[in-house]
Amino acid sequence: MALHTWLLYLAAAVGLSLTPGPNSLLVLTHGALHGHRKTLFTVCGGALGFVALIALSMLGIGALLKASAGALVVLKLLGGAYLVWLGIQLWRAPAIHLQADPAETDIRSADMFRQGVLTAVSNPKALLFYGAFLPQFIDPGRDLVTQFIVMTTTFVAIECVVEYLLALLAHRIRPWLQRVGKNFNRVCGAMFVAVGVALPMTK
Repeated sequence: MALHTWLLYLAAAVGLSLTPGPNSLLVLTHGALHGHRKTLFTVCGGALGFVALIALSMLGIGALLKASAGALVVLKLLGGAYLVWLGIQLWRAPAIHLQADPAETDIRSADMFRQGVLTAVSNPKALLFYGAFLPQFIDPGRDLVTQFIVMTTTFVAIECVVEYLLALLAHRIRPWLQRVGKNFNRVCGAMFVAVGVALPMTK
């Protein structure tokens, strides 16, 4: 992966990690209930789930590229359209409302890890998302395995840092998100649309 492509991927990954999703909401809740140190188990579980989803997406992408040299162009266009659609849905989404479950106050670390994994892998939209997002940065002339390692490591590292910061600041962020959540969704939705329109056109 060329340096300028990686930098573009890095910027997009940071923005996407800030977008509200099932794992970030779970981390916020666990951070508020159990503290940021114990919530590291949730974060690590989510990271494992993200690695599995990205691996499945890359296997499918690799198979398509082997079948057809022009498949990447089609993937990028379809993926861009899907990202635009996601952006529109996020723009129209209501503000999030986080509900802490008092019954989870004594949850074990292993259960927090398991919840992180299951929350990441149980959302079928996540697999579609990675299948739409990753092809925008693939260079078919370079080794796919190396690109997979670089893209996975980068995305998971960013996701872990962002989620840990969410857990660390959970008590402050939750009320803020509920107060300005609609505008926050619109900003994130606009970012999805911009990524979906711009990336398929890049060389």
